[in-house]
Amino acid sequence: MGKQGSSKDAVFGLGMKVHNVRCCNDPPSCRRMTSVDCRWNSKSLLFHGLKSDASKYSSYKGLYVGKKHLWLQKHIKTMVVMFGLLSCLLLLDSLMVSSYDFVKFQPSAASNNSNDFQGRDSFIIKKQSQIQMYDRLLNMASSALAENEFKQESSNLWVEPYRLASPWEPCSERKLHTHPGKSKESNGYILVSANGGLNQQRVAICNAVAVASLLNATLVIPKFLYSNVWNDPSQFGDIYQEEHFMNLLKDDINIEKELPSHMKSLDIEAIGSQITDADLAKEATAADYIKIVLPILLRNGIVHFLGYGNRLGFDPLPSDIQRLRCKCNFHALKFVPKIQEVGSLLIKRIRKYNAPRSMLDTQLLGKFIENNKDHDASRSSTKYLALHLRFEVDMVAYSFCDFGGGENERKELQAYRESHFPLLLERLRNSSSPISPLNLRKLGRCPLTPEEAALVLAALGFKSGTYIYLAGSHIYGGDSRMHPFTRLYPNVITKEDLLTSSELAPFKNFSSQLAALDFIACATADVFAMTDSGSQLSSMVSGFRTYYGGNHAPTLRPNKKRLAAILLENGTIGWNSFEDRVKKMIQEGQKVGMRNYGKSIYRQPRCPECMCIKQQ
Repeated sequence: MGKQGSSKDAVFGLGMKVHNVRCCNDPPSCRRMTSVDCRWNSKSLLFHGLKSDASKYSSYKGLYVGKKHLWLQKHIKTMVVMFGLLSCLLLLDSLMVSSYDFVKFQPSAASNNSNDFQGRDSFIIKKQSQIQMYDRLLNMASSALAENEFKQESSNLWVEPYRLASPWEPCSERKLHTHPGKSKESNGYILVSANGGLNQQRVAICNAVAVASLLNATLVIPKFLYSNVWNDPSQFGDIYQEEHFMNLLKDDINIEKELPSHMKSLDIEAIGSQITDADLAKEATAADYIKIVLPILLRNGIVHFLGYGNRLGFDPLPSDIQRLRCKCNFHALKFVPKIQEVGSLLIKRIRKYNAPRSMLDTQLLGKFIENNKDHDASRSSTKYLALHLRFEVDMVAYSFCDFGGGENERKELQAYRESHFPLLLERLRNSSSPISPLNLRKLGRCPLTPEEAALVLAALGFKSGTYIYLAGSHIYGGDSRMHPFTRLYPNVITKEDLLTSSELAPFKNFSSQLAALDFIACATADVFAMTDSGSQLSSMVSGFRTYYGGNHAPTLRPNKKRLAAILLENGTIGWNSFEDRVKKMIQEGQKVGMRNYGKSIYRQPRCPECMCIKQQ
């Protein structure tokens, strides 16, 4: 999975480099100009002023024709001084521009060290020429957006198309008479060390709560493993409200902040109480836990799940355990006030004006969204689309797809694989069937490029001026990849654009906390679009929007296999046909239905264990 947080210096392809200056006070709407642009505009005004002055003097030329030599003799010193000063100014300006250009185009340290493969950043900072795979479609999209600029936008873009969503409402936090509750006697303690980023950790927490109830154990507040990939030392209390978590679940399971003192010195691995992925299958069943884990818990009084994540399946599972997972995910895990406060500030600035609160706002931002005292109903808020664009270097390299970058790109991605995925390469070398990038694309296994994402939005009818909040990690290829997107949709904004450096300072070097801000901005967006429906952020966000959004939180999910088939006709397909097929693809992905057997309850909470049907 790609890391969610990113620093301002690593936001690429958005037309907002660090040397840019804004010429207004409204970050989302102002026109951005580089410092060179502003300086040359000033210089143009200077020359315009001088030209105007010269025209004034020329109107009096006839009055002085008889005294030409006398005037020159009298003012020659002044003229020399003036021209000397002007020459100095021009020379200084030229030096400044040269210096600026020299710094601007110097290769960064990350770029110089790209062959060392010390991290993903070295693959995104390189300055490359623009890469476009669908020139013809992009030109047609640009023309279509220009034609639709002054037409009324369809209101269907901003609402869920299927009203069958409205009967469902949240109810997993309600107490049920049939719920057995927690037992007085605990079988022991469960420790959890969760790996991954924010959303992987969230899944691990909810699974741990369910397992604690299943095994009648006491859960110790989960710990988060530090990883060189995520570089984030954040723990549970840095992201979620511990007291709220414990209080909301107190009737379901026993939760403690720490182990009792007499157990802290135990060598858990030595006594055989450490459980790893090798001991439990992915998406293990309740029966697996009772067979493998419960005997160890009863024998030693403690079990430690190391590197815990997606190790509990969704079916078959007792309904009360399933309900508890929903209760944990949608009600018990509340972001800490620090995250809620800055998240509220972020949402206000995206929307420009203070919009009426939604249920999503209230659940994710708590009391801070209530500070919107100055809402003016006559001034409509700006609607925005949040896009989770998954095109990080690790995802791109792992896919083995071709993205039109030529031989240099293929060599660079192969070198990245050799450095980061040696076991994958070894497995493929021993495979009898070679990988075909074209076949991978036809099967829908290639990450969508920013260009492809922009084409989908254009086909759906979103206007060029749509404000798009970009969530996700570093875009592989930087400017070269983002240019086709920003060509069609220039109003791309990120948290780094809307929050000041001092407001972001408490989150610096804490990728999971930065990811929490992206989670808030995506979940509360008017429309949420994803390029990879399998990512944890997209799954968790879309589930939140289903649970709390009613029929006012549409989510756009492209079918990558169907989209690939459409895009393969890019040389011949007409724009009208492209629009029709893309719209049909997206609309079919938005159809409302109950959760299917085995599907994620976090992503698809419409089921009796999580939601209730309103009484008519």
